[in-house]
Amino acid sequence: MKDLTTLVPEDWHHALRAEFESPSFDVLNTFLKKERSRGEVFPPEKDVFNALKLTPFNDVRVLILGQDPYHDVGQAHGLAFSVMPGVRPPPSLVNIYKELQSDLGIPPVKHGHLESWARNGVLLLNAVLTVRAHQANSHQGKGWERLTDAIIRRLSAREDPVVFVLWGAYAQKKKALIDANRHPILETPHPSPLSASKGFFGSKVFSRINAELVKGGKTPVDWRLPQE
Repeated sequence: MKDLTTLVPEDWHHALRAEFESPSFDVLNTFLKKERSRGEVFPPEKDVFNALKLTPFNDVRVLILGQDPYHDVGQAHGLAFSVMPGVRPPPSLVNIYKELQSDLGIPPVKHGHLESWARNGVLLLNAVLTVRAHQANSHQGKGWERLTDAIIRRLSAREDPVVFVLWGAYAQKKKALIDANRHPILETPHPSPLSASKGFFGSKVFSRINAELVKGGKTPVDWRLPQE
């Protein structure tokens, strides 16, 4: 297994240098090497930092925060809520598509691959970037949160505003890391089947994101996904 820092794009490495040079990151790196030597870990090593690779630091316009990667075979590929091409969209993503259609009239696609959003300035960041196969939340509290909190803080420190989107109670705890005087923060219940009907549906979160971008003089996100 490579040292994790070799997988990070240069712009993000520069922005997060203090974290990558910290002893706690060495501990995380050692933990992940042991985990991968013992069994399957998702996403594949090359995909762990896909969110950072596909959305350069200076291109981030929106941050949508997830919690934990999908933990079944072929799903996780380093973008929150997204799955690999050919994999059926999981229930939370199905609900995201439902709200997208209700809000903006964009019909759902059959796949769950959100790479085009990431390339459009939407940082799809999970708080924890890896997981043991078939064991949800198995890599929580191992050091990822310190790094992803630093990503949120670093974006919050930027002069250029970012629209922070916090779905559910876990994500909303990160609100304390964000300068609300500088950046719009949009909060809704989580899109999971357990909570979508409690306020995610009908939130019009996608049009609200675009309204905040336009207010800040930026181009709205094109939320349409390719058919395949």
